[in-house]
Formats: sequence, structure tokens, C-alpha cells
Amino acid sequence: MRIAVLGAGAWGTAMASAAAARHDVILWARDPAQAQRMRELRCNERYLPEVALPAGLQITADHAAVLAHARDGLVVIGTPMSGLRGELATLHAGSQALWLCKGFEKETGALGHEIAREIAPQARVGVLSGPSFAVEVARGQPTALVAASTDAALCTCAVEAFHSDALRVYTSTDPVGVEVGGAVKNVMAIATGIADGLGVGQNARAALVTRGLAEMTRLGLALGARVETFMGLSGLGDLVLTATGDLSRNRRVGLMLAEGRSLNDSLGALGHVAEGVYTAPTLQRRARALGVDMPITDAVVAVLAGELTPALALRQLMARESRPEA
Repeated sequence: MRIAVLGAGAWGTAMASAAAARHDVILWARDPAQAQRMRELRCNERYLPEVALPAGLQITADHAAVLAHARDGLVVIGTPMSGLRGELATLHAGSQALWLCKGFEKETGALGHEIAREIAPQARVGVLSGPSFAVEVARGQPTALVAASTDAALCTCAVEAFHSDALRVYTSTDPVGVEVGGAVKNVMAIATGIADGLGVGQNARAALVTRGLAEMTRLGLALGARVETFMGLSGLGDLVLTATGDLSRNRRVGLMLAEGRSLNDSLGALGHVAEGVYTAPTLQRRARALGVDMPITDAVVAVLAGELTPALALRQLMARESRPEA
């Protein structure tokens, strides 16, 4: 199979590497200098410096050539959410495409499938998501993902492209639920990072993860997702990993905020994109428009905006009135 991966960040590089052992893969880097450097060093020194790139993986900055390569194959969009709309607009009619990004589009509040419906209605599209750190995928460590689309043939194509001894790919016909899970878990990871940074204990972490899953599910159902999706890889699985894993950028932002560092200082120290920071206010607006109560999200937004200290935000959550769990 011919595969084009658009975006040479950590995720794009990891997934291109995972597929290159069995398929004809070209990875596109926006910066020609980065592409040249990756070809010379056979690694992505900025995002995955410790992982060698497969010998068969091609790297280029020629966007048109990459799309032509995969005209009858598979396009994988590995840009941040902010780049998804632009990449979808470049697809050829009838293209098969999966995106890796997780979140809501900042300007519109749209999820990936909503952007695709507007920009590329002729394309066959879906999302590839689940509990996964890019560096572990690049190293070939065991990982499970879910490919979600209403197009069954595209899901089959995703399995053919990526399923291997180290990377297990499940399929789903609920892209809405998979996308909601991938977006909301980043915001919940900031909340658990704050709690861990404040040292309030593992009971509090478990409560935040559990009630975060409830918020995620409420929003998903309001958007038309299926409840069982949130018990799977892209719901509970991704939430647990991102909220507790030491490699989680969003959790690290929460930890730094709890230390008293400013948001700008925290992001500067991180050195990479933490999607939850940009997703949180957009998620809040989308939830409020649907009448969905998301108190943990509200608390994270207030902390990120400097309206509440981490400690006060946690106290306010604990002071909420008791109610039935379901």
C-alpha cells in the first residue's frame, strides 16, 4: 500500500515509521530544512531524537508529490488540529484519509468529522486515535489504537496499513465518540496534573478521572455518539493514559500550574504543543451551547485564564452540592 503521512511532528513521524516496515511510505515535512536534516540523520531530532527512522521511509517537503504518491492509497494527516482544515482541502476527490489530531477547531468548535463534511465531502475519511504516546509507538512498544469511520472499507484499510505485532488496530463505526474522547481527555489530564501537583492524593486523582469520564460521555451523547465508545480505547483508555502517564504533556502543564508557574512559563518549559490548553475554552463553549454540564472543564478553563488558583478551583469542585452519580 502507498501511504502519505502529512506532518513530521512526533505523531506523524511515529506512525510513518510504524507503517514503513511493510508499506511504501512518504512522510511530508512542512520545513524543507527539517526534511533534509531528517534524511541526513535518519531521525527526527526535534520530536523523536532517540528513535532511528526505518531505512525505507522517504521524507520530503514536496506536498504535491506526497499526495500524488497516495492518490490510490491512504493519506494520514498528522498535523495539529489547527492544520486539519487546510490539509483536508488539498485532498484529491475520492481520497482515503485518516487524521491523528485530537481536539476541537479553535475558531469554529468543530470536530474533525464536521470539518471534513464541510471541506472534503467527496473524500472517504475517519480518525485514528486511542491511548498512545508517540515515542512508544516509534520504539515498537505494544500499543492499541482504534480506527473510526462510517466507511467500513476505510477502517479495513487502516488495519491493513498499521496493524502489526506491536500495533493493534481495532475498528469503530462511531467517529463522533472517538473524537470526543480524544479531545476531552486532554483537558481532564490538565485537571489531574493540577491535583497531583497539589499533592491531594490518589483518591482525588481517581475521582477526577471518573468524573472526567462522565463529562466526556455526557458531551458525546449530546453530539450523537454511542455510550459504549467511552468505555473503550479512545474514551477510558486514552483518559487514563493521558491523565496518569509521565509522558503526558497536558498532565505536565497541570503539574507546573500547581507549582505556581504561569501558563506562558509552563508552555515555554514544555517546548511542545499541549492540545488541552487550546481545547479547553472551545470545549467549554461547545458544551454550554448544548446545555451540557462540565464542571471540571469549567475549573480548568478558569485556572488557565488566571481567574482561579489551582487550589481554589479544586476547593470549588469539592464544594459542589451532592447529587446522584448517574
